[in-house]
Amino acid sequence: MNAKTATTLEDLNAEITQKFSNLSKRLQQVAEYVLDNPNGIAFGTVVMIAKDATVHPSTLIRFANAFGFSGFSDMQKLFQKKLLQESSSYEDRINLVKNDSSLDDQNASLNLLKQFSDANSRAMDYLTDNIDSEDLEKARLILSNADIIHVKAVRRSFPIASYLAYLLNHINVRCYLLDGVGGMHKEQEHLIREKDAVIVISFHPYASETQSTVDAAIAKGTPIILFTDSPLSPLIEHANVCFTVKEAEIHSFRSLTATMCLVQSLAISLAH
Repeated sequence: MNAKTATTLEDLNAEITQKFSNLSKRLQQVAEYVLDNPNGIAFGTVVMIAKDATVHPSTLIRFANAFGFSGFSDMQKLFQKKLLQESSSYEDRINLVKNDSSLDDQNASLNLLKQFSDANSRAMDYLTDNIDSEDLEKARLILSNADIIHVKAVRRSFPIASYLAYLLNHINVRCYLLDGVGGMHKEQEHLIREKDAVIVISFHPYASETQSTVDAAIAKGTPIILFTDSPLSPLIEHANVCFTVKEAEIHSFRSLTATMCLVQSLAISLAH
């Protein structure tokens, strides 16, 4: 490790995001995996991580070298240190368990419920510890000054958008849900005006329909508030305010609990 190598996970993540566009395709693939799976990096072996990231083990070593580390294990120590510091405020390590024997008995459903409940509890703790109060206030001001709020999300993230639009309208805030019914995404996007505000919720693999709405907002000069799951989201560079949320994940099924709580809090702050 040289003098300029990152000494904290936060610094490493920032450096990865900054240099991402200059990395080779293979190293970009590793970068995405590293940012999205900190727990997996902390506890996995090189062989295991390479398999999950679908790259050769040597690519992980090249990635570590690209950021000044003498080897992959040196980089891995940052993830281990961070997880030990935040073990009570982050997703439970249960999301690393692939062969869970507790799901083989007659209490499987209850055990699975406990797993999801525990993981979501930790994700919520992590949310409150890592959301910037200044970003929340900036988002609140954008929404409070908007003539109309447009909300867009598709597929897995759609329930969040649907609930947010429902909530905003019930607290007498003018809001349109851009649901694209009948394939009318473009027609709905024409409703966006400069003095409005656009809220988009987009998780990996970042739907093209959401990108289209962002493009429409950019063309009108409309402020954008983004809820996403990774600092590598292609929408981040266009957002006036961005909230990166880490959801609980159990057996590859990701929750929506933390993001739902965040948008609910933001909406109610308008009423207050």
